[in-house]
Amino acid sequence: MSWKQAHPGIQLPEGSWWDWDVIAWDAGELRLAAGYDLSYHHGLELVFGDLVFAGCPAMFSDPEFRAPTSEERERAARQFGEEPPVLVAFEADAGGREPVSCLIAAERLEIVHESVLRYWRNDAAPGQRFAPWVRPPA
Repeated sequence: MSWKQAHPGIQLPEGSWWDWDVIAWDAGELRLAAGYDLSYHHGLELVFGDLVFAGCPAMFSDPEFRAPTSEERERAARQFGEEPPVLVAFEADAGGREPVSCLIAAERLEIVHESVLRYWRNDAAPGQRFAPWVRPPA
């Protein structure tokens, strides 16, 4: 499935971005990973820096990015003091009966398009990136 720009702040590269999960989340950064099958690798990361707030499930699929509603913009402005530079809204399948509404506010957004392995390979190419939890065998 190809993704087109669905929100002025997000331009996803062409690809099959069906499955998504949170691979890192701390006080300063939220990193979402996407791919067509997250078992072995992912090919896309949305890295939200200087996170203001985030409301999304740890795993979801088939997000439909959209412009934030006026209520979501007001909510973000109350939290941030003004509307944050990055405000991303989307609906996603989180396994329930209805899609879940998600909202992420941050100072910046970086879109990283590269293959990231989710398992160890001794024969990985030089410079190959691994997911944060992947370590060489003991």
